[in-house]
Amino acid sequence: MIIICGTILGAIIGGNTARRRNGNRLDIAQYAAGYGMAFLIVSMIITVILDRTVI
Repeated sequence: MIIICGTILGAIIGGNTARRRNGNRLDIAQYAAGYGMAFLIVSMIITVILDRTVI
C-alpha cells in the first residue's frame, strides 16, 4: 500500500513540477514517470525497513 501511494504521489508532484516550468504534455509525462519511479524506489526501501523492524 505504501508503494502504490508513493508512486502516485511522485507522479502528481512530477506532473505539477513540469507544469509550473511551462512544459508541454510530453515533458509533464516524462517528469511524472521519473518522479513516480524515484518515489517508488524510496517507498520500497521504507516498506522493507518497516517490515523488518515492526514484525
